[in-house]
Amino acid sequence: MCNELVIRRFAGTFILLSLALGHWVNPYWFLFTAFVGVNLIQSSLTGFCPLERILGRFGLFGCRPYAAGKGG
Repeated sequence: MCNELVIRRFAGTFILLSLALGHWVNPYWFLFTAFVGVNLIQSSLTGFCPLERILGRFGLFGCRPYAAGKGG
């Protein structure tokens, strides 16, 4: 599990970065912004967050991997 603040920082960074890339590079980057938004809504409804799993698997930012047999 990760601290919620870590996930929020990543989401905010991804959104701002993709908005900048969409404005200055290619409008297709706005699709990444939409993906992050949909993922945030999905994770709030289901409790499953792919980024949390990825960070936990690599042990980054103090995130711990999910224990076997536990939910999530």
